Amino acid sequence: MTTLTLIHAGDYQPEASGRLVLGNDQDALQADLAGISVVELQFPAHTDGRAYSQALLLRRRRGFAGTLRATGDVLIDQLLQMQRCGFDQAVLRADQDAAHGQRLLALFTQGYYQGDVLQPEPRFTASADVSTIDNASATPPAIGHARTPSEETAS
Repeated sequence: MTTLTLIHAGDYQPEASGRLVLGNDQDALQADLAGISVVELQFPAHTDGRAYSQALLLRRRRGFAGTLRATGDVLIDQLLQMQRCGFDQAVLRADQDAAHGQRLLALFTQGYYQGDVLQPEPRFTASADVSTIDNASATPPAIGHARTPSEETAS
């Protein structure tokens, strides 16, 4: 699984060329991506999720294969969702701990139940070949003691 690269705000140096800063009010589907290798998506507030939608549109509908970078009010709490939406880099707000953010990302290395940008197929489709399951011979697991009809009438 691809891991999001974390950049501390103090260490961030934007590229001189090949970079597009896409504002939240701009349409990702209409952006001119010719010659662009990095698209920066803005989080003006950590509660503003429009950049997640822009990232999904750029990856899925536009097929953008360059770097997607989150900038602005980026908290470590947002990193997992950013990674799932297709971000490659996140410039963390100055008060955020990058090492703690990496530990949080490391908790989820096996994938997710639902699909996302990195793995479009839901996890359950890859875990078993359902065509080989024989439901007729399957015995359900015992869950406690089921009462028989004679036990029902006795009580």
